[in-house]
Amino acid sequence: MSVVVKRQEIPFTYRDYESWPDDERWELIDGCAFDMCAAPSRRHQGISLTMTLYFGNYLKGKPCRLYAAPFDVVLPEAGLRDWRDSVNVVQPDLSVICDQSKLTDKGCLGAPDLVAEIVSPYTSKKDLREKFDLYERFGVREYWIVFPEDRAVHIYGRNDGGRFDDGEVVELRGRAPSETVSSFIFPGLTLPMAELFAD
Repeated sequence: MSVVVKRQEIPFTYRDYESWPDDERWELIDGCAFDMCAAPSRRHQGISLTMTLYFGNYLKGKPCRLYAAPFDVVLPEAGLRDWRDSVNVVQPDLSVICDQSKLTDKGCLGAPDLVAEIVSPYTSKKDLREKFDLYERFGVREYWIVFPEDRAVHIYGRNDGGRFDDGEVVELRGRAPSETVSSFIFPGLTLPMAELFAD
């Protein structure tokens, strides 16, 4: 379960975040600082690598860029004079950014087109609630939540009303090699579930 470990009277901002030690990993959601868990598990890393390979191959020659954590995504609130006063800084497991004007030397400034989070017991509440709401509010077009223990992927696409739809749930049953998971916004981006959850 994710724990808020830094609190103060006023919300933390990106200015605070960038002053913290480099050997610590944090995320800011609405000004609250969340400690990132220790090194991800072997299973988490395997899923991340498989997704990176498939996403990377699909995006080759296309204008969109893929980044894996640690990679800062700063989500400034509308009307903010200086983006460094933003109270939202996250490090998704994978981010796809098609608008290259959002890319800075330090990461991404604004919502990625697609975000993927690989859930662990430590991060599940944050990924399913806080980050879901954050990504929806700031305009992420597609959100993948990967559940290693359940061997399932939930994909949420943004509808015309600016909200995430109910989503599509794909589960691996047995070792069925034909089961796949596909992107809503990137036609042809498909991953075989058996490979995604290979031990």
